[in-house]
Amino acid sequence: MSRQVPVTENARDILNFEIGLHWLSLAISVFVLGLILWCVFRFGEKRNPNPSRFTHNTAIEVAWTIVPVLILVAVAIPSFRLLRTQLADPKADMIVKVIGHAWYWSYEYPQTEQGGGFTFDANLDEDKQPRLLQTDNEMVVPVGKIVKVQVTAADVIHSWAMPAFGFKIDAIPGRLNQMWFKAEKEGTYHGQCSELCGQRHAYMPIVVRVVSDQAYAEWLKEAKTKYASLDNGKSLASAR
Repeated sequence: MSRQVPVTENARDILNFEIGLHWLSLAISVFVLGLILWCVFRFGEKRNPNPSRFTHNTAIEVAWTIVPVLILVAVAIPSFRLLRTQLADPKADMIVKVIGHAWYWSYEYPQTEQGGGFTFDANLDEDKQPRLLQTDNEMVVPVGKIVKVQVTAADVIHSWAMPAFGFKIDAIPGRLNQMWFKAEKEGTYHGQCSELCGQRHAYMPIVVRVVSDQAYAEWLKEAKTKYASLDNGKSLASAR
């Protein structure tokens, strides 16, 4: 019934901002409802058989212009602060390129001192639980590191969304978009393509596994061997 538990500072800020907006909306709704009920009670035909004839009230007209403006300003300030954080370009500890396909994801880990230099695909695995949210391969990142995700698409527009990270960005053919996150808790987190992209749009899950530095280093070694052999197989097949 609620949102996924936030595991990044950005996701927590988004959740707190949303909760604040709900309370603000509730207060405005209660105030407006109270005014309506008061008008119905105070100015009904039985209590007020001779209605007033005035058409203007300068004080009220000024108030109902200034107060909404102040409310919008109060909402805009934390909203702009969130946008500034999301669009910042901090120095990344690692970069992962994500490519959307119809209908699966590809992940490219560039060569670095720690490892990398391989690419793999992540397709829906219908045999795993939770159903329709698991993939045969997972994107793996270390905990507490700034991860920059560069996103594009090979065919149509997709959208790489990870609610627990407060992260959603469109994957557009011919364009490279990027965002960043810093996961603060180890675990496995799920997302999905969030842009209607065709017949199997609902079958493009995203799985990110956040692990310790040691576990990540071990995974890099295993992944380079595993996916490098797959890449070579693809290259030989295409050459034939």
